[in-house]
Amino acid sequence: MERIDIYPTHEHEGIRFRRGKPLPFGATIVPGGVNFSVFSKHATSCELVFYKKNGKKPYAVIPFPDEFRIGNVFNMIVFDIDYEDLEYGYRMDGPYNSELGHLFNKEKILLDPYAKAVSGRGVWGKVPDWNNSFQYRSRIIFDDFDWEDDKPLEKDMKDLVIYEAHVRSLTRHSSSDVKYPGTFAAIIEKIPYLKELGINSIELLPIFEFDEFENSRIDEETQERLFNYWGYSAVNFFAPKVGYAATGKYGMEVDELKNLIKILHKNDIEVILDVVFNHTAEGNEKGPYISYKGIDNKTYYLLTPEGYYYNFSGCGNTLNCNNPVVRNKILDCLRYWAADYHIDGFRFDLASILSRDQNGVPMANPPLLEALAHDPILGKCKLIAEAWDAGGLYQVGSFPAWGRWAEWNGKFRDDVRQFIQGNRDVVGGIVQRLQGSPDLYSDRGPTSSINFVTCHDGFTLNDLTSYNEKHNSKNLENNQDGENDNFSWNCGYEGPTDDPAIIKLRRKQMKNAVTILMLSRGVPMLLAGDEFCNTQFGNNNAYCQDNEISWLNWDLVKENKDIFRYFQKMIAFRKQHPILRVEYFDSGHNETGLPEISFHGTKAWEFDFEDPSLTFAIMFVAPANKYGTREDEFIYSAMNMHWEMHGFELPELPEDKNWYIVVNTDMESPEDIWEKGEEKRLENQNELLVGSRSTVILIAR
Repeated sequence: MERIDIYPTHEHEGIRFRRGKPLPFGATIVPGGVNFSVFSKHATSCELVFYKKNGKKPYAVIPFPDEFRIGNVFNMIVFDIDYEDLEYGYRMDGPYNSELGHLFNKEKILLDPYAKAVSGRGVWGKVPDWNNSFQYRSRIIFDDFDWEDDKPLEKDMKDLVIYEAHVRSLTRHSSSDVKYPGTFAAIIEKIPYLKELGINSIELLPIFEFDEFENSRIDEETQERLFNYWGYSAVNFFAPKVGYAATGKYGMEVDELKNLIKILHKNDIEVILDVVFNHTAEGNEKGPYISYKGIDNKTYYLLTPEGYYYNFSGCGNTLNCNNPVVRNKILDCLRYWAADYHIDGFRFDLASILSRDQNGVPMANPPLLEALAHDPILGKCKLIAEAWDAGGLYQVGSFPAWGRWAEWNGKFRDDVRQFIQGNRDVVGGIVQRLQGSPDLYSDRGPTSSINFVTCHDGFTLNDLTSYNEKHNSKNLENNQDGENDNFSWNCGYEGPTDDPAIIKLRRKQMKNAVTILMLSRGVPMLLAGDEFCNTQFGNNNAYCQDNEISWLNWDLVKENKDIFRYFQKMIAFRKQHPILRVEYFDSGHNETGLPEISFHGTKAWEFDFEDPSLTFAIMFVAPANKYGTREDEFIYSAMNMHWEMHGFELPELPEDKNWYIVVNTDMESPEDIWEKGEEKRLENQNELLVGSRSTVILIAR
């Protein structure tokens, strides 16, 4: 018996079709054809528009018959389509009344919000035809990639060492020595380097399709074009950025990205995506029609009573994330990336926006955040919030978590920066950060804290120690953009210098920062290039710079091999000592009779938590057979951010043990950090001298 529902019932302009299925949304290949489904609550009619690949005019326009609309969903199955040669969009008709939030325009051809691939911008930076009224076109993809036996790695959060990187910046520089610079494919060639460094998780800045020409402009002095380089302004949430693929001009970006993920997984490296659901590339009232604005503006965006866009994102509009339709779209999107791309986790840009209701008011129990926390498909995915937004909502330590969400710990960044700079008033904060921030996450555990000193947004670590002020003039915004409160210190001279004393101090400060980062409980995150002193020449907001300001200069790896070595050994030290990687805050006395974590001043066991200070020590004690240790383990770190040397009285050890020096940031390489088993026995077992602005780590053997 033959199926009836695979036969057409209608025909228009020689194209045969029939009633479709309302779910799933988007374009889905079915027997004999493709099912198209699109939501619009307020549209009065909808047309499906077909183009041949790269065609300038549509070859078919198919109206959805009224009977093909179920509720607020237009759907139909179209038969006998050449998928590989098809580009499609929608035209919606309906009311135009900006005060009521309706902006329908039946002349606009709109991108499918659920399109799994987007054509029109196959080559990064190629100036588009601005006369083309349909810039971004929906494509249909075949789900035929061979994943072999791959699946998400599901690593324990406590064991991650995250490396934040921009796809293009990572390999675009001529020094990268890769075949296809600036692409997904090129990252594969850097995997041996990532493994050598000790990275087991890479967090990629936005890779969803975006418009690099959004707000682009020409620097009249250099004739260089400034781009929307970082991509925090999605055109589509389901499609990878075509311009990031070496094969993008051939329409193979989906397979190229999946291949990268599969090979990263084979090398035991997880993939976290930086996702931006707080706004879109359609901007404010003056922005373009791309998709949502013309499909159902009132549903998709937060609007004022007068019909204007709320701007909690700082980018012109704000998605109405807790509307059930928009909420389900975000869920569908993340499920798709987790299931079809095997993504291990997501970092949510300006995530506090996701907690706002349709009037922009923060909710105590935001349904979207709860749904993400409890979603069965996302059940093993890492969920990481940037727990603030551009509207002034700051939720670090209070982000609605349901036991699932971690947070970028902005307080860790600020406290560490100020401490190594020489601010004695933040020592109480540093004590909290080293423990995993129990002042913020007492009911959630240390792995709720993503610890970082630098990230894409702000100075690199090298620049943090080289500049007192931001130098963003090349962004052509009169140096008004970017943060002013960087807690940076140039160590005595602004910018590059040949002064050996200043160079030594800067390198010491970088080592101090990564030492505190790797000693701290929680989840450490590094900014790509910090491990070899990458510089952005004082620019702390390189969002528009597609040039050597943003590109990693890999020649610096050899030039600064001592800093690379220090990062590498410090990461290895963290991995060797599970007591630094825990999921709880219980640091009371254990089988050794000592507390698991204790704090000391220059006198052992004496530390005033209320007294401002630049000198203190922390000691971790793990009993034998806990955390996989064969014997009792003692780690002691003295931190002296004072500009003078200080002596530290050392805690007394059991009779069979001695203190050995692992790290001394006051020393030059290779004596600044020692391999496991090669640590040097301390001559004086009672007192430790710590140089100015230095950190020392001892271990008992």
